[in-house]
Amino acid sequence: MSYPITKEFIRSIPKTDLHVHLDGSLRLKSLIELAKTCKVPLPSHTEEGLQKLIFKERYLDLGEYLRGFAYTCAVMRTPEALERIAYELALDNFAEGVRYIEPRFDPQLFASEKMSLEEAVLSIARGLERAKREINQKNEILTHQEPRFEYGLIGCALRKFEAGFSPYYQKFISTHAYTPAHQVYPIASLELVRALVDIRDRLALPIVGFDLAGEEKGWPANAHRRAFEYAHQHFLNKTIHAGEAYGPASIFQAINLCHAQRIGHGTHLFASHLVEHLTEASQQEQYTRALVEFIADQRITIEVCLSSNQQTIPEMSDLSRHPLGRMLKERLSITFCTDNRLVSHTTVSDEIFKAAQAFPVSPKQLKEMISYGFKRSFMPLPYSEKRAYVRQVMDYYDKLETQAT
Repeated sequence: MSYPITKEFIRSIPKTDLHVHLDGSLRLKSLIELAKTCKVPLPSHTEEGLQKLIFKERYLDLGEYLRGFAYTCAVMRTPEALERIAYELALDNFAEGVRYIEPRFDPQLFASEKMSLEEAVLSIARGLERAKREINQKNEILTHQEPRFEYGLIGCALRKFEAGFSPYYQKFISTHAYTPAHQVYPIASLELVRALVDIRDRLALPIVGFDLAGEEKGWPANAHRRAFEYAHQHFLNKTIHAGEAYGPASIFQAINLCHAQRIGHGTHLFASHLVEHLTEASQQEQYTRALVEFIADQRITIEVCLSSNQQTIPEMSDLSRHPLGRMLKERLSITFCTDNRLVSHTTVSDEIFKAAQAFPVSPKQLKEMISYGFKRSFMPLPYSEKRAYVRQVMDYYDKLETQAT
């Protein structure tokens, strides 16, 4: 089936966002309003001013890209703010055709003496649940003409952190004053995953996954192995930021040592020269080839975030140099994600259109990638219900595809 992949078609089809950070995806208007309420100083109190100074179209480096999170996290330390931000994120996604999201967040960034870690998670769930109820009351969803909106929550630990990141982390570091910093970080990860499992089981919340983010080079995922073992033993799904700022060995650790079922970014998957534990180029290439084959065979899904890669990895500013083209040739399981809707000035529809413009994405490939997003999600439904939901989604996709030809 052949037809042009237009912006209109992309916006109309059902989509997922499996890699979207809550603290990087606020509405700019809400950030300004919440900053005023919380008395958080901003460099500008207009949307135009913040876009010029902080949330830019292009960034000089990763450091500049991350500056905005100091402001977003600062306004996310009350239950009301978290509920509002989560609620608005769901509505914004549904407005562009996204039917399933898995917002990820680190509740340790939001918790303080005024709001517990558990209350932070509950507030986010309340916002998403409220949006879900409203969305699913629409007539076309009630009459099963269109698929309903669903969501799952992913808790995100940090590879490393500083006292200034949040009141919680400040207290955590002071509590472990005699422990070397590199040993403190994995303790915090284990504490978080224990909390997530407890909250999920005790309160029946749709907490579906555990993630690890932050500075990658020099801070291997394997250091947090105990946390991922705990998640694995308690049936909590795993996705890990890997291969974003380091090479194949980082992805290997995520998959084979930490049980990751999906990989966030995977941008340097094919960068065999970064396999530093091997010295011969032929060995490095053989290792990388074996890893790629394993990922393909196991259908380990890569959460591709084109815009943020362009903004944080200088060599990717030219999208033709992004490994997406090779991922497509290797028939890897891929899903398009935003990473940070505000910080990267993007939507899921924008990400897909950008890919379709830069690479020879066929209608068949697009449909496969949309399908992967739903099938490889950590959707909090019994398997049979998830299968029925995905079938409804793809039937709806087929209907829109027929109309487009």
